[in-house]
Amino acid sequence: MFVLSSIVVFMAFFGIGVASKFLIVPSWSKDYSVEWSDEIGTLKQDLAYGEGEANKFDLYLPKDGSRETYGLVVYLHAGGFTSGDKVGDREMLSWLCSKGYVGAGINYTLFAELNGVSNGASVSTQADEIKAAIPKVIEAAEAEGYPIDKMAVAGGSAGHALAMIYAYRDGAEAPVPVALTFGAVGPSCFYREDWDNYGFDQETEESFLGAAGIFSAMLGEAISVEEIKDGSYIERMKPICATAWITPDAPPTVVAYGRHDRIQPFKASLRLKEALEENGVDYKYFELPHSGHGLQNDNAISKQWSEAIEEYLDKYMPVK
Repeated sequence: MFVLSSIVVFMAFFGIGVASKFLIVPSWSKDYSVEWSDEIGTLKQDLAYGEGEANKFDLYLPKDGSRETYGLVVYLHAGGFTSGDKVGDREMLSWLCSKGYVGAGINYTLFAELNGVSNGASVSTQADEIKAAIPKVIEAAEAEGYPIDKMAVAGGSAGHALAMIYAYRDGAEAPVPVALTFGAVGPSCFYREDWDNYGFDQETEESFLGAAGIFSAMLGEAISVEEIKDGSYIERMKPICATAWITPDAPPTVVAYGRHDRIQPFKASLRLKEALEENGVDYKYFELPHSGHGLQNDNAISKQWSEAIEEYLDKYMPVK
């Protein structure tokens, strides 16, 4: 069972993850968002993939239903693992659908606590829910006459973290090949020295306790202070450490991170970049030197990141 401090730390730090949306919307971003209309296709809402209240997904089916196969793009919502909803990404998913992709926004059970008691949700359970949802999404698309032959999985912040876990950890078991993953500002690994934005890099009892608390809450299992001190927590965190699952077979990747991110640790993104490089993965990594979690101060680089996403979609998931 979690100690109360673990839950409090988790809620305090990641409850602000709703800030992962762009704080300032540049004019060029309209090229990558579309208001939904029936002219784009058909939207199926709140389809169930499990028994949980949050186990629902929306399916975006393009107007042209005559093709033999379709690429699927799953986009997972932000919100610090504690808030958010698939509807918040409707314009992004509408844009993808307008390009000819089947799109899917998936909800997952959010971390919450009542009177000091956790509802049992964690990054681990959320990742497992996404893994369970993907086959249901593909089945639903095929039932509507849209056979899926490949997919991309993406997201922002918390959703990006979950997307990377699926792409690198679970991709080999996916019903169709994972051809691409993309996103921004998702925590990719859990080395306490990287989490200096919360002071977890310090050699103090307070630092050890803080790291044990937040890592426990995210993993869904208790991590002791002793494990933090002796380093054995690193292996324990592997199930939700995306970088630990990167191999030469990992899908092409497009990511963006703000150097001044105070929500998730920027230093962890450098480990992600290193792992992609060492394994020979085709990737593009965009560092925004003046931005935080909202990627709000480097519009030119943000535009390059969005253009790279479209470039990689066209390269690895061409609409035919």
